[in-house]
Formats: sequence, structure tokens, C-alpha cells
Amino acid sequence: MAGLPHDVPAMRAKLDPLFAAVAGVLVGRRPLVERLLIGLLTDGHVLLEGVPGLAKTLAVRTVAQALTLQFKRVQFTPDLLPADVIGTQIYNPRTGEFTVKHGPVFTNVVLADEINRAPAKVQSALLEAMQEGQVTIGESTLPLPRPFFVLATQNPIEQEGTYPLPEAQLDRFMLKVLLDYPSKADEAAMLARMGSVDAKTDIPAVLSAAGLAELRGAVDATHLDPAVTDYLLDVVRCTRTPKEYGLDLAGLIEFGASPRASLSLVRAAKAHAFLAGRGYVVPDDVKQLAPDVLRHRVIVSYEAEAEDLKPDDLIRRILDHLPVP
Repeated sequence: MAGLPHDVPAMRAKLDPLFAAVAGVLVGRRPLVERLLIGLLTDGHVLLEGVPGLAKTLAVRTVAQALTLQFKRVQFTPDLLPADVIGTQIYNPRTGEFTVKHGPVFTNVVLADEINRAPAKVQSALLEAMQEGQVTIGESTLPLPRPFFVLATQNPIEQEGTYPLPEAQLDRFMLKVLLDYPSKADEAAMLARMGSVDAKTDIPAVLSAAGLAELRGAVDATHLDPAVTDYLLDVVRCTRTPKEYGLDLAGLIEFGASPRASLSLVRAAKAHAFLAGRGYVVPDDVKQLAPDVLRHRVIVSYEAEAEDLKPDDLIRRILDHLPVP
């Protein structure tokens, strides 16, 4: 603990103007804003899922506006092509050469709006960008600007005209955040603030790229005790072999979480601790972030679906069963 940074509260206070600015537009969405910031602070991509009208797009756009980063929005539709996302080669008949036209993915923050409205081949166009920070157009491999974040929204797959995301792409998202309806008090406050025709949703940028990089350094320096690391690994590994941990989930989990889930959970727990003003991770940070990190990586079986069990139900059983250090 001697190597802990002593200025964690001061560093964390640099995010207060961002929370204040975003709160001027979004009502009752503090947990959502924190999840978006966890992604931004850990170089992770975030997927938001909820029915239409829950301010998913507004939340992403508002947080992006609070940062002095390049921001572009891509509206995913059934007729979208991969070239519309990553770019393409254009032939110049005068010179006889091809030139590369960059797509909207060449930016710092990409809002992939209603990502599951497009077919799998378009969704997969983001795979290389999300994992490697680069795209391949023709014979050219081009690096993307740094930092690079994909903040995507999707409607539940039961909605008409949507396509489920491939598991390989879901695994590239650090967090999958589920949005529910606001409370009556929050909805009343939203009506008072946004009920007019000329309601203002633009906010000034309050955090620079350099400031974001500094905060990311503070998150990386967050202390992770070996006992908490063991607990975190037990949570992830219990999704693969629950019987080894004395938990009877026989036939309910088809595939457990990948090692990428362990890495994501470590980074998310560190960022969660930092947002709480601590320079060290506690088990509750792991428990708070585990559902968001694991729910899209745990594939339930047909037996679980027949019992109307979702990944969140099984993750909750695991968290309730495992002893906390």
C-alpha cells in the first residue's frame, strides 16, 4: 500500500465538472454516466441495451460533448454496408490510382447507434477496429486515432427488425449495460427540464484528451490486493466450471466467460474504485461490475432458457455463493 498515489481524491475531483455538465441534460442517469466513464478511463467499449426512448443516444452524445475529442455518429440500418463504416477505396481515372476514403470510424469516439439494426457483416466491420485499433481497407492497414472508443446502443433483440450481435463482437465490448425505465420522480424532473420545444441539450467540453490520459494513469495505478484478485478470478472461472466451486448449475451454462472477461473485470473494478475516490479495489467493486462485464459473455443453455433464466440470474447466484475476502 506504500506505493499508492496520495492524490486520488484530487484526481477524482477533476471529473466533477463533467458530472455536473452531464447532469444538466440527463436526469437520474448517474450510474449510466459512470459506466460510460469506466469505459473511457480503461480503453474499453460499452454497449447500452434498452427499449427505444430511454435516452441511450442522448447519454452517449452528451458524454462525448463533455470531452474535447472527435466524435462521430453512425446510424446502423439494414441497408448499411461495411464500407459505410470503415471506408473504402476510390479509383481515380485520371491517375489510374486508388485512394482511400476514410469512414466515420476514423475518430476518437464512435456512437454506433442501434448497432443491431444492421446485419452481421456490418457489425463485424467494427471487430478489427475495436480489438486492434486499426482497419484494413483493400491492401492497406490504417491505424485509428488514439484514444478510440465505440459506444454502441441497441434495442432488445426481440424487437422487430433487429439482428443479434455475433458472440465474437459482444466479447469485444467491455461492458454491456441494461437500461430500465426511470422512476416517477426522475421522469417528472425530465418533463420539467426537457418538456419545452427549445430544450437545450448541448454542453461545453470540460475534459481534454490530456486530462483523460492523466486520469487513465491514475486508474492504472489503483492497487489490487492478491486476495481481491483471487476473488475476481473465482467469479469468472465459476462461470466455466461451477461444480468446482460447489455450485450446482449443471446444464444451465453453455459457455462461460473468456479470459478477456477477467481483464475487463480488473480494469472496470479499478475504474469503479477510482470513481469512488479510492486508490485501491475492494470486493464490492468486483460485485458491482461483474454483471455488466459478464452478462454478454455467459451463454446460457436451452435448459436455462426453458426455465426463463437469464445470464444475470446465474451471475447473481455465483456472486451470492462465493465467499467474499
